[in-house]
Amino acid sequence: MASKQKILVVDDEADIVELISYNLTKEGYQVYTAANGKEGIKVAKEVYPDLIILDVMMPEMDGIEACRLMRSMPEFKQTFMVFLTARSEEYSEIAGFHVGADDYIAKPIKPRALMSRINAILRRNTSEVIDDQATDKLEISDLVIDRDSFLVYRGEEKFVLAKKEFELLYLLASKPNKVFTREQILKAIWEDSVVVTNRTIDVHIRKLREKIGDSYVTTVKGVGYKFELN
Repeated sequence: MASKQKILVVDDEADIVELISYNLTKEGYQVYTAANGKEGIKVAKEVYPDLIILDVMMPEMDGIEACRLMRSMPEFKQTFMVFLTARSEEYSEIAGFHVGADDYIAKPIKPRALMSRINAILRRNTSEVIDDQATDKLEISDLVIDRDSFLVYRGEEKFVLAKKEFELLYLLASKPNKVFTREQILKAIWEDSVVVTNRTIDVHIRKLREKIGDSYVTTVKGVGYKFELN
């Protein structure tokens, strides 16, 4: 229930924080606020929110850096993170997904649309992405993909992935050698409620390869991606 869920709003513009907080509270969410990324991390460690809304441009520490730092902490690897910004340049969006954002919302804020988006994000979970019959641990090639901990192991190595990176890897690995089109990936991982581009998938694939290596996920030019099982 919404009343049980906590949302942290991190923005240096008081009027934006007030607008978002008012609408979230009206929807029944517990709302916490912070004025910059540094303060946001401090509050997040105190209340462990279900979702964090981060402005990109803030003093002391911006939203990109705050997201990057929190994604490196095990306690926040499953927390939903949404960027809020007035900057429409593509690099801001790509930078956000690069550090593990789940969504990206542009200002000016439209309360009804914002609430619809937030409600949709909080309804998601990995079971919607992955077949209910899937096991908690998927052992494939030389990897062990642990669905419960959102961790990937290769022998003694442990890889901490952002939530979307993990879901993407699990989706591909669940059906090795099957080519998933970009449309299938977008629908399975981001659903119809999130405005993303093909570039978003490319960013997540690149980050995945940087973490676990290039040999697992293969690009099928003009079609999509597959988990390569030799």
